[in-house]
Amino acid sequence: MASFFSRIGSLFSGGGAGEGRENEQAVKSIVHEDCIIFAEPVKEGAQYRLQGRIEKEVNDETLTRTFIRADLFSSQDEAIEWTFRKGKQIIDQNGRSLFSDGAKSRTA
Repeated sequence: MASFFSRIGSLFSGGGAGEGRENEQAVKSIVHEDCIIFAEPVKEGAQYRLQGRIEKEVNDETLTRTFIRADLFSSQDEAIEWTFRKGKQIIDQNGRSLFSDGAKSRTA
């Protein structure tokens, strides 16, 4: 019986079952210009920081560019939406040069 009440209490305090569902949604991806953009927002207190990565297959090797920005959002869905926008902007502005150095991974 006590665990039942602790679960109910954790729902109101932001922990417990709701936390697992947020983490499942945390990584989403879209394809843009032969690249895959992954949205990986980071929870900071009651907000979410914009963070993601861009991957592209080049010569049978996956190259990765990660990015994190100062932007904070009140909801995880909003952070995901803006991460995709920022990822598209990075790809569009850098074009082929984003992966031209051949580095397996780096920060964009």
